[in-house]
Amino acid sequence: MKQPRKKPPLPTFSEKELTVRKMFDRIAPRYDFLNRLMTFGLDTRWRKKTVKHMHAHPGGKVLDVACGTGDLCDSLHKAGMKAVGMDFSRGMLKSFNSNAPLINGDALKIPIHDSSVDGVTCGFALRNFLDINPFLNEVARILKPGSRVAILEVDEPENRYIKTVHSFYFNKIVPLIGGLFSDKAAYSYLPSSVIYLPEKNEIIKMIEQSGLSNVKKFRLTGGIVQLLVAEKPKN
Repeated sequence: MKQPRKKPPLPTFSEKELTVRKMFDRIAPRYDFLNRLMTFGLDTRWRKKTVKHMHAHPGGKVLDVACGTGDLCDSLHKAGMKAVGMDFSRGMLKSFNSNAPLINGDALKIPIHDSSVDGVTCGFALRNFLDINPFLNEVARILKPGSRVAILEVDEPENRYIKTVHSFYFNKIVPLIGGLFSDKAAYSYLPSSVIYLPEKNEIIKMIEQSGLSNVKKFRLTGGIVQLLVAEKPKN
């Protein structure tokens, strides 16, 4: 009897950073196209929702961490903010489609002065970090008092019917489409990497422990995506 094919193992903690960087370098050229295709264009709506919650003043400097090819930077620019993109994947930065200034840097050691930005955004990257806590600490460090961070990430729907359909699509169809148009191994990792995310209550606690306050979670599109918003307390 033919044995079912096993999923490729997730990278260990020690090899994760290098594995993830190489993966994003490979998929960068078709990243935007596949985002639109796999989300049926909903990623555009999610970014608009993220920008809406920033509340940064016109011309405010907002750092987009793990900026990828620049979609969120463009959304920030259209809303009147001055976006700065940062990513550790040089492949992504080479495929950057925005006019925003760029930083090739590590989200766990952000090369920006204390209390110097009017906002921080981050889209679908938490599960790729080696450790979320240093990232949150860095965000709290660089934000000006009273400014916000908005984090987009995948989530698990509470409705069991939506959860079943989404699980099948995310774990079966996404790798299939990724294999047809880009890199199957990478698009098999992306759904599986949800395992790296802390539990929903734990992640809110981690944000609060970093020194940020007024943490709010918004469920988007039936709960398949979450938007986490918090702010740095005023002095």
